[in-house]
Amino acid sequence: MSEYDRMRGNDLIRSLMKLGRRRGVPVRVDAKRGKGSHLVLYFGARKSVVPDPQRELKTGTLHGILKQLGLTPGDLG
Repeated sequence: MSEYDRMRGNDLIRSLMKLGRRRGVPVRVDAKRGKGSHLVLYFGARKSVVPDPQRELKTGTLHGILKQLGLTPGDLG
């Protein structure tokens, strides 16, 4: 199991912020657009919903978020 398989929502957001800075892509998080503890994350023109950032993301959820943003797990490392 690799390190990205066990990632909290906050860790994912932090990794995507770094990746955005390296690639020159604007990244922002909008807590007001989500419901409850969910957040909406914008990576350039793409967006995805991140469930409760305090909790660990399941592998399928993490892969789904990355797919919506047009990224692969290898992009995070």
